[in-house]
Amino acid sequence: MARKLDYRWNLRQVMAGRGMFQTTDLIGPLAERGIHLSSSQVYRLVVERPERLSLKVLMALLDVLDCSTDDLIEPVAAATSARRSKAAAGGAEAGVGELRPKRARITRADG
Repeated sequence: MARKLDYRWNLRQVMAGRGMFQTTDLIGPLAERGIHLSSSQVYRLVVERPERLSLKVLMALLDVLDCSTDDLIEPVAAATSARRSKAAAGGAEAGVGELRPKRARITRADG
């Protein structure tokens, strides 16, 4: 029996590792490379696992993020049960939380 494969889409984690925490951070760099996507298209590309992806968009992402396809697309064994975990389905961004910047606290100086 052939083993079923799936993939994990790691764009959000790779972006976080490069200090890019907003999906709109990709719009300008992609446009510089001739890829013109709306903010909603970029949002879906970042937060959802794409089923289809243009090779031109993939190459632009690799160039913008200075990474390889292995960094963005991680092959995983397909879940055998009907209930797949969110991480396997690409829904949860495991490991991004610790890469987020800390919010600044503003305190008043009394006096």
